[in-house]
Amino acid sequence: MSYWEELERPGPDTVLVGGVEVRRRSRVVLRPRATADLWDRALDGRAASVEAIVQDLEGNVQLAVSVDDDPGRDLGQRRRFFFSPAEVEPLGAAEPATRRVLVAGIGNVFLGDDGFGVALAGRFARRELPAGVAVVDFGIRGMDLAYALAEYDVAVLLDATPRGEAPGTLYVIEPDLGEIDVAPEAHGMDPVKVLALARVLGGTLPRTLVLGCEPLTRMDADSEEIVAALSEPVRAALDGAEQLLGELIADLMEER
Repeated sequence: MSYWEELERPGPDTVLVGGVEVRRRSRVVLRPRATADLWDRALDGRAASVEAIVQDLEGNVQLAVSVDDDPGRDLGQRRRFFFSPAEVEPLGAAEPATRRVLVAGIGNVFLGDDGFGVALAGRFARRELPAGVAVVDFGIRGMDLAYALAEYDVAVLLDATPRGEAPGTLYVIEPDLGEIDVAPEAHGMDPVKVLALARVLGGTLPRTLVLGCEPLTRMDADSEEIVAALSEPVRAALDGAEQLLGELIADLMEER
């Protein structure tokens, strides 16, 4: 087996900790060893969820976990901490297999209708959301979105999508992720390049849909003009877009 094949070898599906099977989405309490570094010891006693079980080239197994009250999660940041099975205590059974859906508002609010996705995300975030659904305003932080995608089963990107129809026209698009053939870009928020970057960073992409709106104003990022407002047809489309997004999320949560 080659080095690269070894590097891509997945970890086991489960590990035994104190006679209890621990798997992805299991709940644990962190108990770092006394010789752990200061940052790991600061997490002692914190509850966490197992995001993945990984194995290095020497066969050592570690649990990649996310801490429940990590403030970075609310900002769409992907923060994983690694502990050996001996450094955790199982906490009940694995979480129910709730589908995890990311609703990502993207765009530049200072470029007119490019701010559609951010505006819609802000409205939708005020709703009572189903368990497993997170709404995050990523703005133009493409790198943050690329990292966050790996944490979810489905991503719904909210964006201005010029396709030549009347301004305010709404679209639901499901791109063929297998057809993405562009160079990844670490800066900026071109959705296709963000997806390419996410593939490089995290491998398998989640199912991805785009809820888009036809813009009236189309401004360049190099423009010196600042337009911090949506055009009238795009602003008028927000009510319908919010309803459409709610229906889309309901359908996605019912799928298995």
